[in-house]
Amino acid sequence: MDDAAAMGPSWAQFVEGWSLYRDPILCAAICGAVLGWLGVHVVLRRMVFVTAAVSQAAGLGVAVAFWAAMHLPWAISPVLGASGVALLVAAALALPVERWGLSRAAWLGAAYVATWAGAVLVGDRIAQQAHDVSSILFGSAVLVEPAVLHAVALGGLIVLATHLVLQPALVLCAFDPDGARVQGVPVRVLEVVSWTGIAAFTAIATRALGVLPVFAFAVLPPMAALALGRRVQIVLPLSASIGLAAGVLGYLLAFFGELPVGASQAAVSASMLPIALSIRALTVRVKTTGAPGA
Repeated sequence: MDDAAAMGPSWAQFVEGWSLYRDPILCAAICGAVLGWLGVHVVLRRMVFVTAAVSQAAGLGVAVAFWAAMHLPWAISPVLGASGVALLVAAALALPVERWGLSRAAWLGAAYVATWAGAVLVGDRIAQQAHDVSSILFGSAVLVEPAVLHAVALGGLIVLATHLVLQPALVLCAFDPDGARVQGVPVRVLEVVSWTGIAAFTAIATRALGVLPVFAFAVLPPMAALALGRRVQIVLPLSASIGLAAGVLGYLLAFFGELPVGASQAAVSASMLPIALSIRALTVRVKTTGAPGA
């Protein structure tokens, strides 16, 4: 008995409890795929930490929703709280701060610190929900409620469909905004639509998985995909596939290794980058020498 316990969970136990693990694995797969796709646009625009600030804002929104449920006569849905605060921060990050003598990086850093501090302070006021707030900040999606999974699936479908329809214009705006304006493309409108979708889905995913894995999915799979390819048409689905794999494998690593889910998913996402860089280096070497080791 002790030997079996020391060995940790088995595959038979995982199969037996599949009805419990199916929804969180599916949720992680959807979040990883959608954030992997959206993250390519974020990385190409060199605005990686926008995702960090927005996901932190979503965590603050969930904490505020818990606080409101305890101290106010009316309740706020955690998903609504996450989405509302995330969209407010996304709008604040879009302000022309250069006119005020501030750099974009400094403004982003201020938003990140403020939302992180806010989430911790609000969480301190709701001791009964301390575990939930900690899960939101660091990720602990062991189980996922059906309503949260449905919100993730619907939100992902809407955001991905929007990006697919606007894909040519979004790519043009990302690589050549001045050329896009000359061609009459409404660059500002497209940016607002794009960032609104990214902020909204980041908020939904944060409620489901936590800040840490959401940030990891939005940054690391796109970096790995960009290391393997240069054509956006290839990088986008490749990044989504890597994100999906990281979400599923991260959950399996957490289950069999008895590790925190969010941290495991982030770690698997991080492992994808050196693997991609190694594949790229090997490919370049093969092209250069004609054979590996030559």
